[in-house]
Amino acid sequence: MSELLNFILSQESFRKNRLPSLYSDFSVQKKTNPDGYHVNVSAWEQALTKAARNGYISSHTLSRSAGDGSTQQRKANHLTLRADEGLLRDLESPEFGRPVALGAVLEDAMWNRTMVPVQLYKASAASLRKPQWGLIDTTALSPWNVMTWGLKQIRGVVVGSGPDAPRLQNQELVLVGNLQEAGEKLVKQVLGASPSKTDLIYSKESFVESFGTVLDDNSELSDIDLDVLLLYLSRDKGAIAYDGKTIKFRPTNDSPREITEQDTAIASIKSLTSTMTRQVESLEKKIAELNETAKAALSKKNRVSALAAVRSKKLAEHNLQQRLDTLAQLEQTQLKIEQASDQIEYVRVMETSTGALRGLNAQLGDVSRVEDVVYELREEMSKVDEIGNIIGEAGPQIDEGEIDDELEELESQEREAKEEQEAEKTRKQLAELDNLGLETKGAVRKAPLGQNVESALEDSIEKLSQMSVEENA
Repeated sequence: MSELLNFILSQESFRKNRLPSLYSDFSVQKKTNPDGYHVNVSAWEQALTKAARNGYISSHTLSRSAGDGSTQQRKANHLTLRADEGLLRDLESPEFGRPVALGAVLEDAMWNRTMVPVQLYKASAASLRKPQWGLIDTTALSPWNVMTWGLKQIRGVVVGSGPDAPRLQNQELVLVGNLQEAGEKLVKQVLGASPSKTDLIYSKESFVESFGTVLDDNSELSDIDLDVLLLYLSRDKGAIAYDGKTIKFRPTNDSPREITEQDTAIASIKSLTSTMTRQVESLEKKIAELNETAKAALSKKNRVSALAAVRSKKLAEHNLQQRLDTLAQLEQTQLKIEQASDQIEYVRVMETSTGALRGLNAQLGDVSRVEDVVYELREEMSKVDEIGNIIGEAGPQIDEGEIDDELEELESQEREAKEEQEAEKTRKQLAELDNLGLETKGAVRKAPLGQNVESALEDSIEKLSQMSVEENA
């Protein structure tokens, strides 16, 4: 079985007990059993989209030169789906054969706008957003409607000849969900890192090198995927400016949409820097290998081979030094361009700020006008103070001497009340002493002959002591 089929069979919606239904001609159920029909269509559509997202459709290996030999890089259609005999062959099951209703699945996806023919997408951005793109509005014969009608007449552009007899025709389909995901992820990756102006510019080659694996780390976007993605980012999303060779990301909607000569120069420098860096890495690796070869030859007493390895090593070191010097010059040039770009932006901001200040100063007028305004403000404030003083004078006049006399009278009354309280307290204490003396005399007269008279006196003294303590307290 193919990798594509293995991946699809691993999906939850492709359980073994559902495979007979999914591989059957369920297109006849569109009217008799619409629920079952839509469940099967949705299962196939989601499985194919997810398989493309993970690089299992139309994958192949491409040899690409990197200046130091050839490297093998796996590519796949992540954003597009090629509907042809090869797709049916990859989906063929040893037990159930080929999916008979795949044509109906793709036709339904196109009507629901989850898949769009590449030709139609490249012709108009409306293919992603205008509902019912397959129908011609006879009341508005726009270029889009005319184009759609013309493409429908070409055999192989649209799947099937009608809803009752869908058949699979060779065509490329844009997987809208994957395209939008790749676009959002790529823009967030670039603009989320607070890049400088030069960081926003890429040549097409460096763009592929930097973002070819935006959806899957194990495979790059195919060439048709890149064309569709760049078209989506520039025309539909407005996230980049693109002229076919140079790509410049637009941080805001106010950013220019044109590619300037400076942009092209920066892209070329960055692309050449990337190439030189790979060459430096290759030469460093080659020098290390030649050094080991020379050591091995010497250990075997093979002087001729050792000399040849050392000679090649010297040539490689000379080439490496040249590449390093060139790379340093390129990096310095790029830094100068960045500095000049920042200076241009700084001067532009200063010019704008100067204009704003000039306009504000024009509204204020000259210095004498400001002085007049300040003087008038002070005059008005002094008038407010004068008015306040006049209003205060209009209030009732109070004699300060009367206030002092009344206060002194209140203090005198307070002193008299306090003295009266102390005199009353003293009278009470004297009355208690008199009563205590009478009680003592009576106790002495009434005491029996055998009782000690001194004890009665001690009781009286104790009471007097308690009275003294209470007074002090």
